[in-house]
Amino acid sequence: MSTLELLTPIDLKGLKLRNRIVMAPMTRSRANNAENKVTELVVEYYRQRSTAGFIITEGSQISKQGVGYINTPGIYSDPQVEAWKLVTSAVHAEGGNIFIQLWHVGRISHPDFHDGDLPVAPSAINPHDQSFTHEGFKSTVTPKALTKQGIQNVIQDFVKAAENAVRAGFDGVEIHSSNGYLLHQFFSSCSNIRTDEYGGSIEKRVRLLFEILDEMKHVLPENRIGIRLNPSLHNHNGIVISKDTIPTFEYIVKKLNEYDLAYLHLSEPYTDVTGVPYAVKQVTKHFRPIYQGILVTNKDYTRETGNEMIRDGHADLVAYATLFIANPDLVTRFEKNAPLSEADRDTYYATGADGSDNLGERGYTDYPTYVMQ
Repeated sequence: MSTLELLTPIDLKGLKLRNRIVMAPMTRSRANNAENKVTELVVEYYRQRSTAGFIITEGSQISKQGVGYINTPGIYSDPQVEAWKLVTSAVHAEGGNIFIQLWHVGRISHPDFHDGDLPVAPSAINPHDQSFTHEGFKSTVTPKALTKQGIQNVIQDFVKAAENAVRAGFDGVEIHSSNGYLLHQFFSSCSNIRTDEYGGSIEKRVRLLFEILDEMKHVLPENRIGIRLNPSLHNHNGIVISKDTIPTFEYIVKKLNEYDLAYLHLSEPYTDVTGVPYAVKQVTKHFRPIYQGILVTNKDYTRETGNEMIRDGHADLVAYATLFIANPDLVTRFEKNAPLSEADRDTYYATGADGSDNLGERGYTDYPTYVMQ
């Protein structure tokens, strides 16, 4: 039987990966403590999944200002760094690799997270969405536009978070530049109507990302930095596709070739964009000829469709999300072509569908591994 391409090793800029299966970043809301730090349960969760080529953690806020959801971990305080050390040590002890996703939600936050202060954004435009607070879902508000000094503070927060990631023992970081969060808000003309050097033209709207990269590369090597983009995001977190969307992302991707990044992580459309003007239906295939580095693709891939993406040269690695929730030993199951368990959607987050605020291991670390019959 021929070897599954997904299971072949790859050199990720000096990081030797056992396979090309990536655990995608997924918010699970288990940092349910006053310090927003990961717990021993989170340590076990990632340890169980350490056979992935590498893990990308759930989004972890770079500052208190970046918080936008309940029970999500941070990487801006010493207690958070110390807690993350237990995760990286556990994954490394199993021979795994792990990157942390650095996150600032921008306007997809709520004053409840900021002692009544408004969340920040490129411009004072309400995304008209919902924010998940400790009191349940609440409507988003009109944020305050970041000042130039505020933008510089965000840059330094990203850099400090990267420094903290190094201290915590991570193999690298992924800058969350997608899904309608802060950096994506700067990219999009529907959320960025600034008239200074951070708004207007494509070059100005994407400037913040590259200023972060230029500063961050002084605290860790470029080849330990990944970038996540979602070029065909539509009607999610207030972002809509327009005629300048794809030219904007083509500019970003071309410019990323000037950096020796670990990888570029591309998400396929979250929703059906058939009939949506200017939308790219097959994101990875569209951008593959443009990007010269290592490409990670993310979609609802199966064992077979993910393998096809690598076999046909469209991507170098494939990120799996939901399948990793219910199958901590996903790599083994793919290797043996074994049946896959189905994830319980009601326990995706710490606050379950039944209203319980602390599910414990239920739906998190209690999924069984495959046993050969």
